[in-house]
Amino acid sequence: MPTDIVMPQMGESIFEGTITKWLKKPGDKVQRDEPLFEISTDKVDAEIPAPAAGILQDIKVAEGATVQVNTVVGTISAEGESRAAKSAPAAGPPQTAPATKESSQPRSLAAPPESKAAPQTPPVEEDHARSSPLVRKIAREHNVDLMSVSGTGLGGRITKQDITAFLERNQASPAAATTHSAPAPVAKSDVAVSSAPASVPGDLVPMTQMRKIIAQRMIESRRTSAHVHCMFEVDLNRIVYLRNKNKSAFEKRHGARLTFMPFLARAVIITLQQFPIVNASIEGESIRYHRHVNLGVAVALDWGLIVPVLKNAGELNFLGLQRGISDLGERARGKKLKPEEVEGSTFTITNPGQFGAVFGLPIINQPNAAILGVGGITKSPVVVTDEDGNDSIAIRSLVHLTLGYDHRLIDGAVADQFMAQLKKTLENWSEEIG
Repeated sequence: MPTDIVMPQMGESIFEGTITKWLKKPGDKVQRDEPLFEISTDKVDAEIPAPAAGILQDIKVAEGATVQVNTVVGTISAEGESRAAKSAPAAGPPQTAPATKESSQPRSLAAPPESKAAPQTPPVEEDHARSSPLVRKIAREHNVDLMSVSGTGLGGRITKQDITAFLERNQASPAAATTHSAPAPVAKSDVAVSSAPASVPGDLVPMTQMRKIIAQRMIESRRTSAHVHCMFEVDLNRIVYLRNKNKSAFEKRHGARLTFMPFLARAVIITLQQFPIVNASIEGESIRYHRHVNLGVAVALDWGLIVPVLKNAGELNFLGLQRGISDLGERARGKKLKPEEVEGSTFTITNPGQFGAVFGLPIINQPNAAILGVGGITKSPVVVTDEDGNDSIAIRSLVHLTLGYDHRLIDGAVADQFMAQLKKTLENWSEEIG
């Protein structure tokens, strides 16, 4: 019997996913747990492994299509199985079954998740019960009343594909977005679409799924938080010396590269513990003081940006921070993150300095109250004062740190005090690095 390949449930709050790339084509041999296709959801981009070994018999959902979780997207036949078996499951594909009849009976038996037939009488429920957070964001941005959109999901749930089709119909777009065949040529992979060789000046290239989500979240953050920024210049001379002195031995002893990020992360954690309001968040008209520091660390990908979260970072030592941050970064670039690993941050660090930026003015990662932007580390001549009060010119390794904070929650004086303490901790580094 062929093995069904389904859209996986990537977290309790995720109801649908977009297939961005098939890594195999029909007729290819696959091994169990070998990466088979890539998906994009509200939370993460991920590679999905093959559920069984055999031959990829067919692909039921094309690249670029968005379907609900547990939808069958393809099948794998056992190696050596008769090719005649391929025609059997094709006799009743899920798209065609509901289109031949109407029924006032419940859809639970008649319509699998991939069905495109809208219910004649969608359940009268709150929008929150009929759609995902992403759908509600799109509706708000386009002033759409969700009660006017027919949902093709389970129980009449409105999917992203439903609202996209609704918007395109209202804009008189000639190409319907409700079929699986139309989006196929749009995005063979998130990497290909956003990399330079994929587009030519003058082309109109659709946004990738990740780019759409980033755009929505950035706009939402700007609308939500009262953004203010303060910047401090920090002398990292001591840390640069310690790193250069210990990086070879550290790597041999622990099998991990010694970067600047664990120094910054550890200093941030120490300072957050002294200023818990910076690690807090707003809930309605109340302030949530978080028990732990869940540190979000922004990772730049070839196809976008993602913020994996190091949970309970305050309980980790220096080596634990280095390993944890490196592990999350590697798995982010390899599309191996789980949805829960990009949720629950209480404070975020982003590092535009790795690309040469002197400093940045980062947008807050909701629902955090603050974000730290790390500029590039550069050698500069500065005036230094010795213990006797004598001034001299010296070459120092400097970095510009920028705190973006929500002024609804954090006052300017508190933000400056936080940064002054962070500067002091970094410039007077005294912890063992292992």
